[in-house]
Amino acid sequence: MNVNIFPLQYFAYFKIKTMKKLLVTGSSGLIGSEVCAFFAAKGYQINGVDNNQRAVFFGPQGDTRWNQERLQANLSDFVHHELDIRDRPRVAALIDEVKPDILVHTAAQPSHDRAAAIPFDDFDTNAVGTLNLLEAVRQYCPETPFIHMSTNKVYGDAPNAIDLRELKTRWEYADPAYEHGIAETLTIDQSKHSLFGASKVAADVMVQEYGRYFGMPTCCLRGGCLTGPNHTGVELHGFLSYLVKCNLEGKQYTVFGYKAKQVRDNIHSLDVARFMWEFAQAPRCGEVYNLGGGKQNSCSMLEAFQKVETLSGKSMDYVYSEKNREGDHICYYSDLRKMQAHYPNWGITKTLDDIFSEIVNAWKTR
Repeated sequence: MNVNIFPLQYFAYFKIKTMKKLLVTGSSGLIGSEVCAFFAAKGYQINGVDNNQRAVFFGPQGDTRWNQERLQANLSDFVHHELDIRDRPRVAALIDEVKPDILVHTAAQPSHDRAAAIPFDDFDTNAVGTLNLLEAVRQYCPETPFIHMSTNKVYGDAPNAIDLRELKTRWEYADPAYEHGIAETLTIDQSKHSLFGASKVAADVMVQEYGRYFGMPTCCLRGGCLTGPNHTGVELHGFLSYLVKCNLEGKQYTVFGYKAKQVRDNIHSLDVARFMWEFAQAPRCGEVYNLGGGKQNSCSMLEAFQKVETLSGKSMDYVYSEKNREGDHICYYSDLRKMQAHYPNWGITKTLDDIFSEIVNAWKTR
């Protein structure tokens, strides 16, 4: 047999055709880029959708082109698509062309505060953009698992109605029913969300509905503080990354209310990607999960200051504002028991100390 009968281009074409395909929106962001790298290591061809809208929302300090370039340089089967998810015809055309085996939707206007200044951009991106993707998947590849990066802000300020006790460095739940944190059964109704939270509620419920009404495999991941070394943290989004950056650069950090004792649970982007992988292997229809670091990875602002000071050797320069952000949580950490019951192979692998160390090292070398 003549070994040269098939040109090399044929083998490249055959490889692309037989590889499983992942489509990630917001691929240059923290979670999107982590998902791209994780699934690429599993042998997937990666289609990344991003148009650097974060730089539009937050200015030059929010620019994520560096992350896009990193993916293009390091992932051999990565294809970048410069696309705005608000562009319905182009979204439909891309889904029809790629027909991904898995879709991970992380693109969003992500700021609690910024939304009030740009309500149409916020809603069109978060709610309408999600609907554009859902309907395109329903039309062209309805069996594709649709994994939506939602937010714990869908609960609005309902968590603030839970009885709390004040400790030396943090607020803590006083009600024993919340010993493990906030579960998915907490109401999302009749509370103050911020406009960002409201637009994400619309997206969250629509993702659920496409799962339940049309029988599509979908899930909403109601994230706590998603973080990691590839986060381009800014004041209005990405508190831990931005906090570390301020400490290292000697910039003043502003704390908004709650005596700097407000609590958040922090989950590394790798553990987020790992859960998405588990869901994609055994998808369910219309599910919701509270995806955070849990109590074990929770910390208050004061505790975060102490951790970064220990690592950097620099004192935290911060100013305190009595006024809290509208609809902000006093204490929030995720109850992970439902996730772990449905997907027992998944669990937190990156500790809070791991997270702080990686973020500090990343800002030092960026």
